[in-house]
Amino acid sequence: MLKYILMMYITLFPTILAGIMVMVWCKFSIMKLAMHPIDFGKKFVDGRRLFGENKTWKGLIGYIIFHVLFSVLWGFCCTNEKLSSLNFFYQEHDNTIQYNVIIGVLLGLGYALFELPNSFLKRRLNISPGKTSLGFEKFFFIFFDQADSIFGVALVVWFFYPLGLPLYLLYVLVGALTHLLINRMLYFVKLRKNMF
Repeated sequence: MLKYILMMYITLFPTILAGIMVMVWCKFSIMKLAMHPIDFGKKFVDGRRLFGENKTWKGLIGYIIFHVLFSVLWGFCCTNEKLSSLNFFYQEHDNTIQYNVIIGVLLGLGYALFELPNSFLKRRLNISPGKTSLGFEKFFFIFFDQADSIFGVALVVWFFYPLGLPLYLLYVLVGALTHLLINRMLYFVKLRKNMF
């Protein structure tokens, strides 16, 4: 069990770095043209926004750029045989720059796109962007806010290595708890507006 958790962290170390860098990236006023919401301001049949203001093209582009960057850099680090043997991505595939670029693009897309269903659901429940519910469902959304992107990136890992359902779900649980801790740190250094 501990070995698998260690492998999860080694495999998705680029995702951890990319997630932090996207928070920084979105704070700067570069790429202003991409600051538009992914839903283009469109509303669903209930009259509420599809995803809201916080899901922007800049964020999506940032997730892809930084996942590619850190996947390639981490690939160089994983030429070390010990690290490579603990990375799910290199169990059945060679560690090449081209392969790592593909992994980075897919991880970036998986991270960003798997956040959208959660945003869609929160808009239907009239929960403001970047906020969580105040009622009983608050605990569900605190977990789901951390886990949504992990469902996506763990699915990318599963595409390249046969995780199986139990290991996939463990990935989501460990990833969500890690995401929660990182978000708390980002909140304290003022890169996030709220703790969760």
